[in-house]
Amino acid sequence: MYKILVIAPSWVGDTILVQPMLMRLKQRHPGAQIDVLAPPWTAALLRQMPETHKGIINPFPHGALKLLARYRLGKYLRSAYYDQAIVLPNSFKSALVPFFANIPLRTGFTGEMRYGLLNDVRKLDKHNLPLMVERFAQLAEAPGDAIQRLLPQPRLQASEEQRQKILGKLSLSVTGPIAVFCPGAEYGPAKRWPIPYFAELAQRLREQGYAVWLVGSAKDKEIGEKIIALGNEACRNLCGATDLAEAIALLSCADLVVSNDSGLMHLAAALDRPMLALYGSSSPQFTPPLSDQARVIKLDLPCSPCFKRVCPLGHFNCMMQLTPQQVVQHIPIQPNKNSNSP
Repeated sequence: MYKILVIAPSWVGDTILVQPMLMRLKQRHPGAQIDVLAPPWTAALLRQMPETHKGIINPFPHGALKLLARYRLGKYLRSAYYDQAIVLPNSFKSALVPFFANIPLRTGFTGEMRYGLLNDVRKLDKHNLPLMVERFAQLAEAPGDAIQRLLPQPRLQASEEQRQKILGKLSLSVTGPIAVFCPGAEYGPAKRWPIPYFAELAQRLREQGYAVWLVGSAKDKEIGEKIIALGNEACRNLCGATDLAEAIALLSCADLVVSNDSGLMHLAAALDRPMLALYGSSSPQFTPPLSDQARVIKLDLPCSPCFKRVCPLGHFNCMMQLTPQQVVQHIPIQPNKNSNSP
């Protein structure tokens, strides 16, 4: 049996974009065992990918070298006798564990002084591979081979049992159309649509008969509270009330998702939910929502995308000028139920 260890990225959204690469590995190596070394907050997501045999917790905080601890983990993994490691992050640190694990084939792009740590080093062609999902997929191919077109889209599913469990836990009912807002963005405020805009959009949707749920991490709870305080007492602030698996189940109930460019946006796309994806400082030319049901809404300003965490010019025009009136034009008056809704 061919055994592969994938070193995964840290962000939830980037982890979703790994799935097409895993699908391709399964095509190239039928019956292969694919284990994924990933941070604990993505473990639930990896468990929902049928291509993954096992998730292994990467315990190292972002930016921490912890050389001795990485050596110990690598030494521990030697007993798994992996045939290949695929290192997706471009950092020096991310290549250490496969090297210490004595994995014979260690694949990745050139990065921070990784020659020697990697022995199957690929040069990234950013022009031919503009999307992150394409760059990950390239590492599933043999050296010199092009990626397959079109790439499969990431796909997640939530069972009816999972949906009913979280609906019961949070005392939620699905008697009409559901709009889920994802108002946070872990990367930074430059990716977040303004709170008053979310509040105004919530009011318009409730006038159309939608129930509005706000979903995000505990860090987004204050954002949710501010949206509710601006005339949306009937909305439910569920930020911080779920783990990742429960958030996936909630998103699967949605008739409409409105999201910043975030990990939850990519989860909603993988669930194939109708979605409005709001872009400001980032670019759908690099990390778009991979779903035919997703509509990207953005302003093509000269200063964006800047890819900064905070607007470097101080005016935040890429989001401030993207008004609720513009966004509401893309919302269907009559939502369409489908088989994924309970």
